[in-house]
Amino acid sequence: MGPLSKLPHVGTTIFTVMSKLASECGAINLSQGFPDFPVDEKLVALVDKAMRAGHNQYAPMPGLPALREAITAKVQRLYGFQYDADAEVTVTAGGTQAIFTAIGAVVHPGDEVIIVDPAYDCYSPTVELFGGKPVHVRLGDDMKFDADAVKAAITPRTRMLMINTPHNPAGTILR
Repeated sequence: MGPLSKLPHVGTTIFTVMSKLASECGAINLSQGFPDFPVDEKLVALVDKAMRAGHNQYAPMPGLPALREAITAKVQRLYGFQYDADAEVTVTAGGTQAIFTAIGAVVHPGDEVIIVDPAYDCYSPTVELFGGKPVHVRLGDDMKFDADAVKAAITPRTRMLMINTPHNPAGTILR
C-alpha cells in the first residue's frame, strides 16, 4: 500500500515561522493577510442584503458573469489590455487556489517549471503534486530579476515559468 497522501512534504512554511516571530516580538505580522481592523459596516450591510435577496448559492465554476465582465473592464481601464470575460477570465477563491488550478491545468508528469527564488511556498509542492520538477533560479543582486539565469534554466522540458510582479515575497517590481 502506498502513502495515504499524494501531497509532497511541505514542512513548516515561512508563514508559520514569521507569524510565530511576530507574535513573540509584538510586531505587526506582514507575512499573511490577518487584518487587525473590523469589516466596514457598509460591506456587511451589502452582503446581508445580497444574501436576503437569494444570492446564496454556488456560483458558476468560472465565476459570476457580471464579476468576470467587471474584471475585464477594470483591467482594460487600468492596463489597456482587452480580455474575453467568457473565455479568458476565471474567478477563484484566492491566489493559492488560482496558482494550484493553473499549475494543474498546464503541468504534466516530467515537465519542468522554473521558479524564481525566493518564492511563494506553494509553488514547488504544487508542481511536484502534478508530477512536475521545480527548477529554482534565484533573484540576482539587490533582488533583481536575472533574465540570463532564467534563460539558462530553460530546457526542452520547460513548461512554465512562475513569475509575478510585484514579486512574492521579495516585492521586486519587474519591468
